[in-house]
Amino acid sequence: MTRRFGMACRLRPEKRDEYLELHSAVWPGVEAMITECGIRNFTIFVRGDVLFGYYEYVGDDYDADQARMSADPVSQEWWSNTDPCQYGFDADAPEGTQWQELEEAWHLD
Repeated sequence: MTRRFGMACRLRPEKRDEYLELHSAVWPGVEAMITECGIRNFTIFVRGDVLFGYYEYVGDDYDADQARMSADPVSQEWWSNTDPCQYGFDADAPEGTQWQELEEAWHLD
């Protein structure tokens, strides 16, 4: 069963070019780990300082796959470059929670 995820965060204006440059050539190890963890159709959109992400999860154990990705050294290094470019919408959001999951309001296949 496919699960859909939408998420959003803010892009620091002074880091916009850096963020977009990183995403113009995402590291192969990062893309491989995303795929190995059951994520498909991953897209990030940008409008002004808002980032919107969408992906579909096709695996069997989302929490285990997320933990596997979080433990991956290549993904950790990637995030050490991208995380400083982003911040969450909520001022009181805990550190490391730039991306905030969105509630699905409607879907059409």
